[in-house]
Amino acid sequence: MNAHPVDTRPRPTRWGIAALLGLAGSLVVAVIVMAFVWPAATSQAQNLPVGISGPAEAVTAVENVLAEQDPAPFVLHEVDSRDDAASRIDSRELYGAILLGDEPEVLVATAASPVAAQALRGVAGQLQAQIDDRAKSALTDQLTALVGALQAGQRPQLPEGGPAGPPEVPVVTVTDLVPLVEGDATGAGLAASVFPLVLGGMLGGILLTLLVQGVVRRLVGLLVFGIAAGALITLVMQTWFGLLPGDWLLNAAVIGLGVTATSSLIVGLAALMGPAGIGVGAIITMFIANPIAAAATPPQFLPEPWGAIGQFFVPGASATLLRSVTYFPDAATAVPWLTLLAWLVGGVVLALVGHHRTRAELTPPEEQLEPPREMQTVE
Repeated sequence: MNAHPVDTRPRPTRWGIAALLGLAGSLVVAVIVMAFVWPAATSQAQNLPVGISGPAEAVTAVENVLAEQDPAPFVLHEVDSRDDAASRIDSRELYGAILLGDEPEVLVATAASPVAAQALRGVAGQLQAQIDDRAKSALTDQLTALVGALQAGQRPQLPEGGPAGPPEVPVVTVTDLVPLVEGDATGAGLAASVFPLVLGGMLGGILLTLLVQGVVRRLVGLLVFGIAAGALITLVMQTWFGLLPGDWLLNAAVIGLGVTATSSLIVGLAALMGPAGIGVGAIITMFIANPIAAAATPPQFLPEPWGAIGQFFVPGASATLLRSVTYFPDAATAVPWLTLLAWLVGGVVLALVGHHRTRAELTPPEEQLEPPREMQTVE
């Protein structure tokens, strides 16, 4: 009896499974788009800490105008003087200040946030419009009184000091205390660098997980990766493109620590969970932490409490720390430093806990491995 020949061609996937996988892929893409679009779609000017000083009536008038807006764009903090406002801006306690009085002035710090500086410049424009309106109204009242007196046959009452011309109208001055460097005049370069740094840290961790065998060797590779990445990225951003000011070595240390913390998380989760750990690390870093990092806007502009939460993940802490060390040497930086160190140490601990997974997920070529050890026999 002749046996039927066996069809050795690859068997096609069932129609229903193919359609189901296509639907699943579309859902994944929708979630990815939502994660990256959500911050821009929900961000709005709110709760920005801004200083204010001046006559009580003028300050109250500004507070009343802000109270009518929902949400309030600014949280006003009283400052004692211009110097006090400038000091608190330099320490990143405030994003700017509104100084009312005979010589009105609005202080901004574009380096802290171009978006916040633009909002404060808008306030300066509104103040100037109000001052101009009051001046026009006062001048109109004087002219009306003058015409009325002439029509009544009375001697018009001139302003004190005689006919010296129209009163001088105060001009609202806008002073940028901490401007951006010339190579990044709009701040787009610094904001746009956050995502590549996140992606670079993830790739470093994935490569070390896939290609390096031995937990200690992975950690050595992680150290070398962090130092080299910090130096090379700073070379590109600061030396080549001029996007960063400040101390070169300090900037390199911040960038290196940021990418190493991300890589450490990937290496640690992969050691603990296997290949699934790479996916978990990517989800945490790319789709949770990165969208709420507030690299392009102040954290206060994101829906509460996500802006504050984002500062305790690697992308948010890295962006805040890099902006502080480059432009605001007086700012408190202990929290972002400790946050990055905590993620780095956490990843190393996970790698050591999962030390039994020392084999690389992709077996390296023989020439990249240590020579085999001779087994000693016990007689």
